[in-house]
Amino acid sequence: MEETIRTLAMLKARHFSARLDAVRLRTGKITERIKIEHPEAAAILAFQDRDNILMVRQWRYAIGCETLEIPAGKVDPGEAVEACARRELFEETGYRAARMTEIFNYFPAIGYANEVIRIFVATGLERISDREDKDEISRVELVGLEDVYGRVTRGEIRDGKTVIGLSLFRAKLEKGEIQDRFFS
Repeated sequence: MEETIRTLAMLKARHFSARLDAVRLRTGKITERIKIEHPEAAAILAFQDRDNILMVRQWRYAIGCETLEIPAGKVDPGEAVEACARRELFEETGYRAARMTEIFNYFPAIGYANEVIRIFVATGLERISDREDKDEISRVELVGLEDVYGRVTRGEIRDGKTVIGLSLFRAKLEKGEIQDRFFS
């Protein structure tokens, strides 16, 4: 267990807060820890059919480049995580899903943040609008699932939630944990 001695610095933003604390380790040594308080998030593996997935191209400021990734976003205060997944899918792609099932959740940055990302599989997609989130999304793409797996393997897709979501989906499919009911 680590004991917080005092907070050295703090940053509060609209969607998260961060603090730098002086802490005492179990050995008695004093060091610093950063903790980011971040809302939960939802990420969506949105299947047009069993072989094609909706993905978004998005500029990522922190890494200075555009990425190809699955739709995702932060849970708003008081919002259920599945409702967030449905909202983000619609806002980023213009699609709604008949079925939405959570398949996994994980901590993307366990060393310094409390964020949890919940990964959903969405099927029974229907395009409701051609209006995508132009502030965040530069393009929506329908990509063949085998092509996406190849891009991950070649290191062309390195977004954590996308790699984890696709890998777990494939593993669960191969183990028979994901049934044809997702695609009916």
